[in-house]
Amino acid sequence: QVQLVESGGGSVQAGGSLRLSCAASGTIFSFNIMGWYRQAQGKQRELVAAITNRGSTNYADSVKGRFTISRDNAKNTMSLQMNSLKLEDTAVYYCNGHHYDMDYWGKGTLVTVSS
Repeated sequence: QVQLVESGGGSVQAGGSLRLSCAASGTIFSFNIMGWYRQAQGKQRELVAAITNRGSTNYADSVKGRFTISRDNAKNTMSLQMNSLKLEDTAVYYCNGHHYDMDYWGKGTLVTVSS
């Protein structure tokens, strides 16, 4: 059974940094695409950043220049370095693994940015 587990969430002041990690288990394949999504209270889940198994990346406009996504295919892990955090980055962050027609999700980790 494929599982994705996020870690690294927490509380930080605006302007600070956090690093999220996602570890996949129960799979022998490397996801075609891995990504971070977030859902703020009362809002829809949105894509934050994604990375292919070849290293191509895509970022939401709101995080470009502040967040950096990376992955280790051999270890089936993914990270999100978040710098210059803003109040509006507060949300539950979810790890996603996409492989052909299958999507796998972690349970999420809460990031709270305060002033």
